[in-house]
Amino acid sequence: MNKIDLSTGQKIYDLALKLWPINRSLTGQGTRETLSIIKKEIPNLEIKEIPSGTKVFDWIIPKEWKITEAWIIDPDGNKICNFAENNLHVVGYSFPVNKKINLNELNDHLYSLPNQADAIPYVTSYYEERWGFCIADNERKKLKNGTYEVFIDSTHFDGSMTYGELLIPGQQKDEIFLSTYICHPSMANNEISGPCVTTFLSKWLNNLKDRKYSYRIIFIPETIGSIAYLSKNFEYMKKKIIAGFNITCVGDERAYSFLPSRNGQFISDKFARHTLYWTDKNYISYNWSERGSDERQYCAPGIDLPVSSIMRTKYHEYPEYHTSLDTLGNVVTVKGLFGGFEAIRKTIEAIEKNFYPKVKFLCEPHLSKRNLYPSIGGKNISKKIHTMMEFITWSDGNHSLLEIADKCNLPIWELYEVSQKLKEHNIIE
Repeated sequence: MNKIDLSTGQKIYDLALKLWPINRSLTGQGTRETLSIIKKEIPNLEIKEIPSGTKVFDWIIPKEWKITEAWIIDPDGNKICNFAENNLHVVGYSFPVNKKINLNELNDHLYSLPNQADAIPYVTSYYEERWGFCIADNERKKLKNGTYEVFIDSTHFDGSMTYGELLIPGQQKDEIFLSTYICHPSMANNEISGPCVTTFLSKWLNNLKDRKYSYRIIFIPETIGSIAYLSKNFEYMKKKIIAGFNITCVGDERAYSFLPSRNGQFISDKFARHTLYWTDKNYISYNWSERGSDERQYCAPGIDLPVSSIMRTKYHEYPEYHTSLDTLGNVVTVKGLFGGFEAIRKTIEAIEKNFYPKVKFLCEPHLSKRNLYPSIGGKNISKKIHTMMEFITWSDGNHSLLEIADKCNLPIWELYEVSQKLKEHNIIE
């Protein structure tokens, strides 16, 4: 992981292929299987359980859901809406059913998208008892009057909600927080891209030498998972976390996007904006009113953690969102995953390398005697020398590396070599 190149994107994509077919939900075997595969990549991941019925703030951990089979037999004997063929065909958390009904009654339990006639929608009913099937609208229009046999083999029972947690210690006890969710079935950008990119960020951080900060990384079900985790840890987190990122929708090639924290001016916000500007100056910046993922919990009044989101195309903003069209290859690509990984990695790296340089000399230091400046004067100086002189002039101990980069109109990573060289020559501290 020391070498960061496009091959990392292929490795992330390969992990996504392994996770793709698993039927994930808030609870159950799909979540555990997903975490088990991720743990093979990051062995220090701890897998934890919270029992059903546990009160977490205003919520209750739901019962565990298990589904083995589901389908509809039409009047001609054809099997449709087969869960075995696509796990989006069943409304998430559906209760069991085994009966024969007419088309009118069946339609009360069918969900489709007239505006996306070839897409199977993703529908859930976690906290109210119901059953249902999801179907492409073009297929729904073919249904004819007659008797339909509907079958869902599922159970709800007292079990637990599973999540993964990883703590990577650094030189300081201040923490950077990464969170991603593992509760959606087979959808690529909205679900799989987040945990896969986060897995490889974890691998990179595990191998990062001289880490300044500690890292708290969690893989959780969306909403109930973040609420449950905060209910156990938020007081500690408020004291320790200096920056954080909610990682979702980081796998396509169409755009880069940013959603700020509720505060909007935390370290994570400032560094994310800088990285995205120098990654793609056309990146889309959203405001807090356009939130929709776990940042709602991390930035809730009274919690107010410094958590923002760096994304490719944001949830709700691409047509395949929450449908069977959100697939690997079609929406999520190797290049897209690598871009999402790099945007977050560079942001974390910038926070790690940020400091407040202070020049050790009054007036300009004599650079030429240190072979840092040409010994022959002339009309033109190189961009490299100009950048060094600009760096020195702002190195007063009051401007951070990020602020100096902004004043120089450069990405912060172009100052890493300059700052290191000035440190080596004992010019700045």
